[in-house]
Amino acid sequence: MKKFRKVLDGLTTSSPAGVGGSSSCASAAGTPTAGPSPREIDVAETLTSESFQICKTVRHGFPCQPTALAFDPVQKLLAIGSRSGGVRILGRPGVDCYCQHESGAAVLQLQFLINEGALVTACADDTLHLWNLRQKRPAILHSLKFNRERITFCHLPFQSKWLYVGTERGNTHIANIESFILSGYVIMWNKAIELATKTHPGPVVHLSDSPKDEGKLLIGFESGTVVMWDLRAKKADFRIHYDEAIHSVSWHHEGKQFMCSHSDGSLTVWNLRNTARPVQVTFPHGKTQRDGRKESCKPILKVEYKMSRNSSEPFVIFSGGLSYDKASRRPTLTIMHGKAITVLEMDHPIVEFMVLCDTPYPNEVQEPYAAVVLLEKDLVVVDLTQSNFPIFENPYPMDIHESPVTCTAYFADCPPDIIPVLYSIGAKHKKTGYSHKEWPVSGGTWTLGSQTYPEIILTGHADGTIKFWDATAMTLQMLYKLKTSKVFEKPKAVEGGRGAELGEEDPYAVQMLSWCPHSRLLCVVGISANLILYRFSKHDANTNITVLEVRLQCEVEEVISPSDTENTPCLSDPSGHSPQPPPSPRSNTPDSARDSIPCLKVKDRTIRMPPGYQAELVVQLLWVDGEPPQPITSLDINSAYGLLALGNCNGLAVVDYIQRTVLLCMSTLELYGAADPFQRLTRSPRKSRQSTPDFCMRGLSNFYSDSKKRIRTSYQSLTELSDNQVSMDAERSKSPTSVPYPSSLHNDHRSQGDTLSSLRPSHYSPVFYLLDNVKGPGRKLSLPTDLKTDLDHVNGHCTSSSSQACAAGRARGPGGPEGPRLARRGPGRPPFRKAQSAACMEISLPVSSHAEGYASRRAMLQQLHGVSMYSHDEHHATSYCWSERAESRENSFSRSRSSSVSSIDRDTKEAVTALQFGESYGRKTDALPTPCLWVGTSLGLVLLIPMSIPTDDQERQEEPVTMAPTGTVLMLKGSVLRFGFLDLRGAVISAPYEVWRDPNAQEDPERPRKRKLVNFSPSSSQENCGEGHLAVVCSERQAVVFLMPAQVCLHVHNITEASFVLRADLVSFCNSVCLACFCANGHVMTLSLPSLRPLLDVNYLPLTDMRIARTFCFTNGGQALYLSSPTEIQRITYSQEMCDNLQDLLGELFTPIETPEAQNRGFLKGFFGGNTQTFDREELFGEAAAGKASRSLAQHIPGQAGMEGMKAAAGGAVGELARARIALDERGQRLGELEERTALLMTSAETFSKHAHELMLKCKDKKWYQF
Repeated sequence: MKKFRKVLDGLTTSSPAGVGGSSSCASAAGTPTAGPSPREIDVAETLTSESFQICKTVRHGFPCQPTALAFDPVQKLLAIGSRSGGVRILGRPGVDCYCQHESGAAVLQLQFLINEGALVTACADDTLHLWNLRQKRPAILHSLKFNRERITFCHLPFQSKWLYVGTERGNTHIANIESFILSGYVIMWNKAIELATKTHPGPVVHLSDSPKDEGKLLIGFESGTVVMWDLRAKKADFRIHYDEAIHSVSWHHEGKQFMCSHSDGSLTVWNLRNTARPVQVTFPHGKTQRDGRKESCKPILKVEYKMSRNSSEPFVIFSGGLSYDKASRRPTLTIMHGKAITVLEMDHPIVEFMVLCDTPYPNEVQEPYAAVVLLEKDLVVVDLTQSNFPIFENPYPMDIHESPVTCTAYFADCPPDIIPVLYSIGAKHKKTGYSHKEWPVSGGTWTLGSQTYPEIILTGHADGTIKFWDATAMTLQMLYKLKTSKVFEKPKAVEGGRGAELGEEDPYAVQMLSWCPHSRLLCVVGISANLILYRFSKHDANTNITVLEVRLQCEVEEVISPSDTENTPCLSDPSGHSPQPPPSPRSNTPDSARDSIPCLKVKDRTIRMPPGYQAELVVQLLWVDGEPPQPITSLDINSAYGLLALGNCNGLAVVDYIQRTVLLCMSTLELYGAADPFQRLTRSPRKSRQSTPDFCMRGLSNFYSDSKKRIRTSYQSLTELSDNQVSMDAERSKSPTSVPYPSSLHNDHRSQGDTLSSLRPSHYSPVFYLLDNVKGPGRKLSLPTDLKTDLDHVNGHCTSSSSQACAAGRARGPGGPEGPRLARRGPGRPPFRKAQSAACMEISLPVSSHAEGYASRRAMLQQLHGVSMYSHDEHHATSYCWSERAESRENSFSRSRSSSVSSIDRDTKEAVTALQFGESYGRKTDALPTPCLWVGTSLGLVLLIPMSIPTDDQERQEEPVTMAPTGTVLMLKGSVLRFGFLDLRGAVISAPYEVWRDPNAQEDPERPRKRKLVNFSPSSSQENCGEGHLAVVCSERQAVVFLMPAQVCLHVHNITEASFVLRADLVSFCNSVCLACFCANGHVMTLSLPSLRPLLDVNYLPLTDMRIARTFCFTNGGQALYLSSPTEIQRITYSQEMCDNLQDLLGELFTPIETPEAQNRGFLKGFFGGNTQTFDREELFGEAAAGKASRSLAQHIPGQAGMEGMKAAAGGAVGELARARIALDERGQRLGELEERTALLMTSAETFSKHAHELMLKCKDKKWYQF
């Protein structure tokens, strides 16, 4: 048997490895045919490696898992810290900067150096960082690492260079901001509290200096102790003890009293004249019960105590404090102004809030005008100047994650008229009721760059919505929002109480997008195996949606015996099947009886559609013999042809959306005909089996790491599949059971009530997957796949996948092969665009035991895919059985995906992974290009299907489009990902398209409108048509350039040997074109065309989870994007030119602004002690007076080589000149302030001298008894 295998392998390796072709359907692929020899293709390639450099440009969206908030009242900048160590700094629209701590530690607190262009961050790793904001790319100047104590609170007084740092031990340290060195002055907890106190006061939760006296520091401990510390005398002025824990403290601006918030939901007001007891204790939300006691309330986490000039009543704003019996209440922000109490309910928990005031001085009337509320998933700004407290309209794209993002698309250099049109349509649906005042966060400066072009980003979401974003000039603004769920009927409740469960899932989740900016056609693929075609119109319309139903289900034999290798595949007779009438999609039909019904029901009545994108056609894949339809894995649409093509792991369907008919519906095996490079046998018809009734209805929220959270209560989308990975136990480290089953395929096409003739059936065994990290009762989702059975080498890990699996305690299916194949899905376009293998290299290595191989394989799947392998037969079960089998070394042998393929163990299950319409040559003998459909499969095969399309408008409406596979087969390694076409001069051949025309516009009966086609059958250049063109095909391992129509391979490049390509695109770049690839090992690569020379290979982004893989996409102009977190989009560039000009594209964070002057309190008020007492902190905390702190307490870490690093980050000499100019301006400002203060002092002195002289003259002649 071993020798026989080698003989067969030798036969297969003797066939050509590169390209197989045939001029007729009867010739087999791989057979050498006489053809013209390839000519010398001399293309002047202008791209070099110096043209490429990769760097991040800008990040959009809401900061994921926010933790801290800060505001600069002078610069008008807002900073948000996150749990991952990121810091977002926001100003006016266009000013948006992202910084990241290298340690990745959570940001605990943020402190602006007000109007100084600097920011202090305190992180969870007990490190303080000083960021320089006087450059477009902020950099760390200094860091201070605490070694023995943990940081809990920081306070930086206005216009001070000394930072107070509270710790978990209750101590307070003082750090110099300029040098980032600790002072020897330390306030120890045992000195701050009374000596008679026997317990530790707890961590420091508050630090603030008195508005009346800067020499007094108020220290709040968690236990309820408050200490007023005299910095000069180094002793406590007074101590306050309260029974409840303290969460926050806020001063009155006069410095005579302060307010505390406590854990029992109470607010206490303390007066400095009498600290024995609070002058006021209130429970804002606590009602008095019948027994006279207050009902228990939740803690008030923060309180702000502010005064306004126009009212004598203070503003008291706090979060929390609701009673516990109102558990269903949402998080609230309470605003108390006099006797009026306003409770603002928030959609998400409150992380932090701040009250924005006009003055930065703490001892002046604050005059609050807004409150910034940082929620877990949103940012809300409340207008405090109006009695109804409206919110401001947020100008930032903070709602990207309104529903979890499932797929993305990026289009650069769009038609210039598309953005204004989309904005005008989307503006009609905007919400109202916002505050009419300007957005209060208005810091920084931003100008539109000189080299800008229209850019649009599309995001598909789990609730079925699609958002269009204007991404021009490094900004992001939402243009238009489309809801695909309006096309379908709402799911009705079914027996067993499952209706509510379905209502919480996402049957409308968007899986794939295809958009043509020129024709304005939009094609949307949903997770429930449906496709919706939208047309854009400026007018509303009342229309009926056309529905086309497609049956696409097939099987093939997995293992072919040696005696059958000479047989040709035989197909079962379709005449023996008579499809039953389809029942209602929502009827309680048993799974075994589910046949010819879709997963969702389209509205069958006339629908009023507003201006914008209007649904025209819905294509739905049907249940077949109790089996749910497989998700669509590939899609392409061409407006010039009027055709759209879709494929999945069962086959291919082509739809004529102009005539509303299904042109082609075939399995992959049928597409080959006699040119099938692999001999595959059909199975006997399978028996009906049980399956989950609402299999396809169970949507993407099952992918969340925490399966207890639903889509409407958690922002963790399917893009977070591997954020919280579940550890593998011993049972899950074994191989899953895969039981084969037989079935037949019957293709039943319906179009407007007409039943078309059925195509020949073939057989295929789809495979289902279940996420490994989803707990709970059997939630499943069918995914496309291709199968591999040898040792896989992925990212340096060798894993085995060729074992025989059998369910414990369960009989093997009758007629099943001895070693059924295991399936594995490789990541593709978001969320599951392509059926690809997860490995790119299959090798033979000695394996001690097969269980060990599966353990590492499942570890790889858990890391890269977040999915576990699951058999089709068991997708209805809620418990899983795993088994293992030892495999000898003799059964392990190597095979290639293309040239050296064993006919015995070759996987024959094939998914359609790539589709592309275009003008090409379907046969070697073709002299002129014709419309063709290029089809790529998961086995690395490429098929060409030529088409005959009428050119006249009237004929196109009436005459049928004909298409037939020619048997032309090209071969690559790995699943096919992308097609592209170049002319013989190296320029991109764009796909034909139809110029947009409004379908609902009024037509002139005398001048009927005609379709205007571009690049359709270019007969104007017949002399160039016969020259042929270049076809670029990229798979997950290889890139190949073919010369058409000779079908000769000109260039081949093996992209990766240790990983696999996740995304590949042909992009226009610097007046040329290149192939851009993103691999699973995090490498971003570019190849020249057509020579496929490597130009860039950077290990940019380690693939830590599948969110990046499913959302990564390239576009023209050297740009790309991906979902860096569930709530943020990261844009990058791989263009050296854009990296050089990036400073001009970004906004300035810091702008020189004069610090507002303190209010003049008047001579008499200052004379009688009304002014704030100041003291020299340098004299008190400096090294001369306080000495040095212990070296073991904290370690100073210079940031980026000190000042040299900052100068380099600022841009060399140009940055140095800018800094010198700013320093000169600041010096001039300070000198001007000094002159003004001197003049004011002289004026005051002259006034005092004048009044004294007048008083002396008045009293000069009076006697002593006259006074």
